[in-house]
Amino acid sequence: MKEAILDGAERAPAHQLDAIYRKMSLRLIPFLFVCYVLAYFARINVSFAKLDMLADLHISETAYGLGAGIFFLGYLVFAVPSNMMLERVGARRWIGFIMVAWGCLTSLMMFIEQASTFYALRFLIGVAEAGFFPGIIFYFTRWFPSERRGRVIALFMAAIPLSGIIGGPLSGWIMSAMRHAPMGVASWQWLFLLYGLPTVVVGLLVKRCLPDSYQDANFLSAAEKRLVGDELTRDAMRRPSSAQRRSLSSFLFSPVIWYFSLVYFLIEMGEYALGFWMPTIIRNAGFDDLQSVGLLTAIPYLVASGVMIYIGRSADLRNECKWHLAIPLFIGMVGLIIAAHFAHSGVLAMLGLTLATCGVMASFPIFWTVPTALLGANAAAGVALINSIGNLAGFFSPFLVGWTVDLTHSTDLSLYVVAGCAFLGAVLFVLVPNRFGSSQ
Repeated sequence: MKEAILDGAERAPAHQLDAIYRKMSLRLIPFLFVCYVLAYFARINVSFAKLDMLADLHISETAYGLGAGIFFLGYLVFAVPSNMMLERVGARRWIGFIMVAWGCLTSLMMFIEQASTFYALRFLIGVAEAGFFPGIIFYFTRWFPSERRGRVIALFMAAIPLSGIIGGPLSGWIMSAMRHAPMGVASWQWLFLLYGLPTVVVGLLVKRCLPDSYQDANFLSAAEKRLVGDELTRDAMRRPSSAQRRSLSSFLFSPVIWYFSLVYFLIEMGEYALGFWMPTIIRNAGFDDLQSVGLLTAIPYLVASGVMIYIGRSADLRNECKWHLAIPLFIGMVGLIIAAHFAHSGVLAMLGLTLATCGVMASFPIFWTVPTALLGANAAAGVALINSIGNLAGFFSPFLVGWTVDLTHSTDLSLYVVAGCAFLGAVLFVLVPNRFGSSQ
């Protein structure tokens, strides 16, 4: 029945649809890109702050790893309720509200004096930011059909490597410039303050800049809105019949949710090992100057940004996801092994970190095209649940690295473990069961 309806419906010419989706992307992606850069700064700014903060506050590497990771416990608890609230009140209101909240909390990090305050504020920032990423992934389902979503998510998620390109040198400069500031405020305190305030400003602009859906977009004509609606309807009709709206409690027993949550957890283990520990790994490779460390952290992310966009576009053009995720992750695994094995060789450690960053980052947009297509009407809650469970890696990964550093005085062992996680995640994604309904 579905196929008959699809075959009987007249479809707009491809060039006309391309022009509409290009207009939508140019209008939405740049602003959301900036928002995600700020969100990622809020997540990993502690990786630079720790270079001075740990000595000032007498916090151990293990305690730092716990504080960096506790962000994701708040994330786990509040991601699904936050995404359901976004679906209820609209993207403009909710995204703006949570950005202002996590911006204020990030600035408050400058006042921490002991580990317990560090833990509490990191947890609350996780609570505030929990709805942002899954909310935007769900938001894209209101604009783009699944066959166009890979490149859109890739462009959006290129904010992760860009945040490293910008954030690394910027953080290094702030930390160096503010070490001898005359106001009695430590360099790491300035870092938190100067990353929190811009987030508040952008959060206040969200309501003006972000339409709730294509139907509210004043930059689309009535005819263009009709064509976008037709494409989304056509896409929904291709989904498995199992993708009907379900109760939230039923997700807890869904094999689809748990399978993709496990895959995402394994991928995220690599991202957060790199995100929270790359400055430390680079410094241990023989680069002591903070500005040099900041500039060098930009290199892996700069290369990864181009690789991520290329892989996302290639996956859409070939309508293939499994190997477009698996091959980059295998390369990322090799990079992690190189970074661990040659940890004290500056050039080879940087090569390993670059390969690892490219592999891990390129896999993210490809991953999200599959569960968003399968979940259909359940996308808001399903994406949030997969994201929140998978992001528990953000708790375990930095804690694992911190614990092994205190135990062995080296990051090598933890990087080998994370490399194994990347390998297993790639294998599981390739072996996604056919009964889940994936055609890719």
